Amino acid sequence: MTRLKVGVIGCGSIAKHRHFVEYAANPNVEIIAVCDIVEDRAEEMAKTYGAKAYTDYEKLLRTEDLDAVSICLPNYLHAPVSILALNAGMHVLCEKPMATSREEAENMILAANENGKKLMIGHNQRFVPSHQKAKQFIQSGEVGKIYSFRTTFGHGGPEAWSADGRDSWFFEKEKAFIGAMGDLGVHKADLMRYLLGEEFSDVVAFVETSAKGDTDVDDNAVCVLKTESGIIGTLAASWAYNAKEDNSTIIYGEKAILRLEDDPKYSLIVQYTTGEVVNYELGGIQTNESGGQTTTHVIDHFVESILEDKEPLISGEEGMKSLEVILDALESSETRKRSTVKG
Repeated sequence: MTRLKVGVIGCGSIAKHRHFVEYAANPNVEIIAVCDIVEDRAEEMAKTYGAKAYTDYEKLLRTEDLDAVSICLPNYLHAPVSILALNAGMHVLCEKPMATSREEAENMILAANENGKKLMIGHNQRFVPSHQKAKQFIQSGEVGKIYSFRTTFGHGGPEAWSADGRDSWFFEKEKAFIGAMGDLGVHKADLMRYLLGEEFSDVVAFVETSAKGDTDVDDNAVCVLKTESGIIGTLAASWAYNAKEDNSTIIYGEKAILRLEDDPKYSLIVQYTTGEVVNYELGGIQTNESGGQTTTHVIDHFVESILEDKEPLISGEEGMKSLEVILDALESSETRKRSTVKG
């Protein structure tokens, strides 16, 4: 079988530690080209993976005959570069958040549809074993009616792991557009939509810049969300959890409570109303700290979607619905009013 020819545009930390590693581990893939505005960074990845280095993504897209590309660029470039790649006839895996506005997201989806290409957004939380197991419990009725939830994603901030440290684009509003809510909050919005199997209808949010100096992007946010069926819960996203990362979710149901990634040993704990407690060791969640899972499964799913010509689990449409929750949280915080989710 012919291997997929892929390129990676953007050679920062997410590309270096996730995309390159996972593409290289997939037997159906050949890394052909890499691109980064920092020439040394592009050259390093090109040498490591036997690819050609570029510093201009437009030249890469014009020159190389690729099947697919990963877009691992600052947020403001996600939509324009994805659209260029789709129009060049390539499948696209774009990092989250997929865009900085609904209009950009819609244009990405349109470009994918017009060119008959896959567009997948890198929301990796759906592939975490504890999250998939929890979804099975919810769908089977094991948990009964869902009443509420609490989901959190926080760490000490991108300066600890970004390729550029404190000088990273993450802290520049014109490039990032959004801070912790785009970096972390959108992951949890996507996860809760996936687990609950329904959309959010309302959001009230406080989105603040309180932990980091010299930046105007958000670094601490708490949202109250309500689904179409009336499930209410909270979502927190923060770059202020300095001592330890928190990537936990708790779901409160009629028959049981599900604790996901809330215990150092057991990735899923089910506490039944009968008093029974069942602990599951299902493997770690991906993390910027040591000891996390070694693969996010995102790349393998993207490759499989192309080879088997099937819709990716996190399509452009799915990515946009998760983005809309975050955009409405921003609107709520700015207006100090409840925002109705537009999707």
